[in-house]
Amino acid sequence: MATIIQKHGRATVRDVARAAGVSLATVDRVLNGRKGVRQSTIDKVEKAVADLNYTRDVSASLLARATSARIHFVLPAGANPFMHHLEAAVARQADIAAQARLAIEMSTVPALNAEALVEEIDRLADEKCDCAVIVATDDDAVRRAVARAQTKGMPTITLVSDLPQSKRRAFVGIDNEAAGRTAAALMGRFCPPHSQIGLIVGSLDLRDHRDRFVGFSEIMLDEFPGIEIIGPAEGFDDARETAKRANELLNDNPRLAGIYSVGAGNEGLLATLRQRISPGRIRVLVHELTDASREGLAAGYIDAVLNQNVDREAERAIALAQILAVHPTAELDRRPVEIGIYLRDNVI
Repeated sequence: MATIIQKHGRATVRDVARAAGVSLATVDRVLNGRKGVRQSTIDKVEKAVADLNYTRDVSASLLARATSARIHFVLPAGANPFMHHLEAAVARQADIAAQARLAIEMSTVPALNAEALVEEIDRLADEKCDCAVIVATDDDAVRRAVARAQTKGMPTITLVSDLPQSKRRAFVGIDNEAAGRTAAALMGRFCPPHSQIGLIVGSLDLRDHRDRFVGFSEIMLDEFPGIEIIGPAEGFDDARETAKRANELLNDNPRLAGIYSVGAGNEGLLATLRQRISPGRIRVLVHELTDASREGLAAGYIDAVLNQNVDREAERAIALAQILAVHPTAELDRRPVEIGIYLRDNVI
């Protein structure tokens, strides 16, 4: 059988069927991983797909459906400004996605509440949602819920905070260990030898916060061994709790030269710094470009902000969910979202 070379334009499913010498129905069964196709036929179709560099037109497939694909985001409730920005980004992308027959929904569950997240995943799977996108709490009960959902035909994508060793199909977010290493590389250069750096995390039950702590510790121990790491203390992504942790660091550590805030609650951190010290006396690194972190940069209380682009994350999560709605077994793009670094000099 001769191989057809697609020289101009995009290869179609008809081109694949012609190159493999099979029917359109057989190509559809192979592409969707359905049973009842001999392995030799699967091999022919897969070879034709590779030879033609065929990629599925997901938007066209969705437009051919009788109903819209349902994609549901489950985000943490509460006062976390970053999560509010993420919610707004999802809403912006929903207007665009509607044109491709994607119905974007959102719900919230209490932050750091694995039981509530499990209940929401189970509810969505029972309602035949096409894909759930969740900000995950790193908990075995959540892993089991994701596995149940997958069995029922609802794939899950994790967003911002991952759930490793689970049946989730993809993670959308920054490389959080790399973010922690970046914070350490900056902080180690900012602070003098034999000083102390205090860490405040939101919660060690969040994988993104744990990964940042691991990355930070790795670089500090390897490249700046004379600097002592204090903590991490948990602020639970809450402004009041984070303010308490910051006060404790200032009270108990006379050689404190820096604070790395791994999670949210930075309104409380900034308020404490304004009350207790002058700008620039302690080096401070935080995550996410919010009103509080912008204010801290401008006033000189915060030295750098490590940021993740919420619009990019919402857009990528929807794009991957769109693929899964049509082709549940597809290989997905696993590249992390880039990390932005903001100083007072380049903040927009």
